[in-house]
Amino acid sequence: MPSNGQPKAEPRTPAAVRAEIERTRAELATSVSALRHEVAQATDWRAWVHKRPLLCVSAAFMVGFLIAQRR
Repeated sequence: MPSNGQPKAEPRTPAAVRAEIERTRAELATSVSALRHEVAQATDWRAWVHKRPLLCVSAAFMVGFLIAQRR
């Protein structure tokens, strides 16, 4: 037993390491896919307008008003 109190890890076989790498790669691919889906939903302006039409129209009016005042 090592001096830090943790049991000594047994060496893994190359096949076990490859299997773990493949499992981690699959988990990473799933996570990236889920993240892309969430980012696409968060940045979809059509969904924002559909969910909050009055707020979006008000914001567009204010932006147009501010641009018109600068001229």
